Amino acid sequence: MADYHFVYKDVEGKSTQWDDIQRKLGNLPEKPPAFKPPSFTPAEEEDSKPKDKSWIDSKTQDELQDLEDEFDDDRFLEEYRKKRLTEIKEAAKVARFGSIISISGSDFIREVSQASPEIWVVVILYKEGIAACEMLMGCLEELSRRYPGTKFVKIISTDCIPNYPDCNLPTLLVYNNGAVKANYAGLQSFGKLCTPEGVALVLCHSDPVLNDGLTGGDSSRRSVLDGESKRLIEKLVAERENLDDDGASSD
Repeated sequence: MADYHFVYKDVEGKSTQWDDIQRKLGNLPEKPPAFKPPSFTPAEEEDSKPKDKSWIDSKTQDELQDLEDEFDDDRFLEEYRKKRLTEIKEAAKVARFGSIISISGSDFIREVSQASPEIWVVVILYKEGIAACEMLMGCLEELSRRYPGTKFVKIISTDCIPNYPDCNLPTLLVYNNGAVKANYAGLQSFGKLCTPEGVALVLCHSDPVLNDGLTGGDSSRRSVLDGESKRLIEKLVAERENLDDDGASSD
């Protein structure tokens, strides 16, 4: 007669008193936690989301146009929808660069002096192998990505100005409407650290040099000053916290 062996299996996650004793003695591995399916949260339907400024900000140009009759009973949101739609259309007209353009002396008039009056141009005069030039160039590369509405160009100093002294490098020239609006020789103008935030604050001290491609004029300048000041403070605080952590770990 064949032997039949039955293995009793209780509810998953439940154990017997004998199992608990064996686990305490180390004869059995720890009991795995009972499986719990993740809680179900239904996705929020688009129509149920509150219709406010942030909701309008998330919409594309086509979506905003489709909402033309959505806010007949809400004058404030309708005005904001129109304002946001205008901003998007204007932003589409803004030239977008997003990187530093390398030019030669023969390109200078076309790329800088004859640039559109709406575009601010930041020119860095530099030479390879000079550490200060590399430091400022790194800052400008970051700013060119943050502010694609501003044109950044780089040119070897002596290609731009024959016999230009290396002791003045790097030099920044700021152009608008064919005229030099500002110039900065050396790193001393940008503080001891020479961060992208510090350079941005200097450039926008009195003129709307940096343009994110979304705004323009003095409102753009104020936005840059506020944003870069916040970034600079956050960076300094983070560096200070890192120094404190390093000091504590060395103790």
